[in-house]
Amino acid sequence: MALALLVPGGRGQLGHDLVAVAPRDGFAHAPSSAELDITDAECVADAVATFAASARDAGLRPVVVNAAAYTAVDRAETDEDRAFAVNALGPGLLAAECARHDVPLLHVSTDYVFPGDAERPYEPADPTGPRSAYGRTKLAGEERVLASWRRSWVVRTAWVYGASGANFVKTMARLEEERDTVSVVDDQRGSPTWARDLAAGLAQLADLVATGREPAARVLHGTGGGDTTWYGFTRAIFEELGADPDRVRPCASTEYPRPAPRPAYSVLSGSAWRESGLTPLRPWREALSAAVAAGVVEPAAS
Repeated sequence: MALALLVPGGRGQLGHDLVAVAPRDGFAHAPSSAELDITDAECVADAVATFAASARDAGLRPVVVNAAAYTAVDRAETDEDRAFAVNALGPGLLAAECARHDVPLLHVSTDYVFPGDAERPYEPADPTGPRSAYGRTKLAGEERVLASWRRSWVVRTAWVYGASGANFVKTMARLEEERDTVSVVDDQRGSPTWARDLAAGLAQLADLVATGREPAARVLHGTGGGDTTWYGFTRAIFEELGADPDRVRPCASTEYPRPAPRPAYSVLSGSAWRESGLTPLRPWREALSAAVAAGVVEPAAS
């Protein structure tokens, strides 16, 4: 029996790619946040009920993948109530309605739930300790989802970029055209993650939970393989664009203070992901090459 996916936040970069990788014999409904406001209890109840009924009437297994989030990390420092509504209260509402209709829920979260002071990749069970409003609200969302519905799973990811919407790769590609040199922080380490690879992993997880092969671990980490710094990532982006990577200059985070603190170390371990029978996401450098080849950004003119 094929899958049906409901993807709140479906017009973002992850939602866009979830639609792209959806099985051809099923369907993916990916409403925008304006079409499905997950902070509106009545709207959520109607959306999940309608989706579950439509999927089952079509002989499909329904799964909800929540890609809706308040992701303006700096703005959240002064807008925490709104961030909490979208990142915590909304996922709780989704989980409650999924429980009502016996629909598995996959909820996407973030490396920002950790303090960022580790010296080895974070495991899902490691102590959390967010240092920003964004991180606090995302952790609260995880807690509400897991407490509300036993058939829910949290997938933490990091440094996501894709074809749809703004992201770091597109910003660096623009700066490559506009500036002779670009200074990028070299004291923050993480794992760049192509949204297309993450979407494929989530689709595989959705298939597992829909067919009764549910992972015992309810919190998983899904990121690109390996790790680098933002400086190293930018050098790789320049290389893919056919530009001189030596135009990228390393700098310290203190040279570019931001309202919200960034984790110095946010590498996430994929051990639980692999142990759950899921295919590891490809190494970040390989994925970047594939992403550029697929048109995430256009190479610079020679």
